[in-house]
Amino acid sequence: MSKPVISVQNVSLSFPRKNGVLGWVKSLFSERKSDNFQALRDVSFEVQKGEVLGIIGQNGSGKSTILRVITGILPTDSGKVQSSGNHTLLASLGTGFSAHQTGRENAIIFGIILGYSKQEVSEKMNEIIEFSELGPFIDEPIRTYSAGMKARLGLAVAGAICPDILLIDEVLGVGDPKFREKSKKRILDMVGDAGTVVLVSHSFGLMKSICNRIIHMHKGEIAYIGTPEGAIQSYYDTEG
Repeated sequence: MSKPVISVQNVSLSFPRKNGVLGWVKSLFSERKSDNFQALRDVSFEVQKGEVLGIIGQNGSGKSTILRVITGILPTDSGKVQSSGNHTLLASLGTGFSAHQTGRENAIIFGIILGYSKQEVSEKMNEIIEFSELGPFIDEPIRTYSAGMKARLGLAVAGAICPDILLIDEVLGVGDPKFREKSKKRILDMVGDAGTVVLVSHSFGLMKSICNRIIHMHKGEIAYIGTPEGAIQSYYDTEG
């Protein structure tokens, strides 16, 4: 088997709980040194080039945390993460966009962050506008956009630029059924061009139709990794 493009090995990560002033005062008189939330516990998996890997689980199970660990946004307490190629994270709220700049300006900035020149992104602008369906709103400030509009813009830029690794956090659930189908096709086109996708979503129907494998996360641990059908069944068996 070829070398994986993403390797996550024995990764654990915890966050301090926010207990307020009262909790902090109580901790001074307690033998308990820390009160941390274990976001990830000994998580290991690999992703191959050209694969679509899904991640499912209840809120707080560690799905989005994994994506941010892969990008390096969140450092780990222990374990090792490696990835090859350029990657980008698309989050549902348009993470990384500048509120006071227009959609067009943000598209250019986003493309530059992905390693492309202003001219290269500008040459793709008509394609970006057409796919995002933003029309004249492309020249309005991002602060006037809904979460769905931001997500559509981010997906349009990523689809036009085609990063080696695309990490998607609940973006494909935005828009009407027609746009969701168009988004699904764009993802499959990117994979066909040898891209790699890691997708977090609550849309099991979509996940089942495009993912090669799915991870079911439960309380920061991998409960199952394998076929889409097996992961979805694991979710229902575990979560009830």
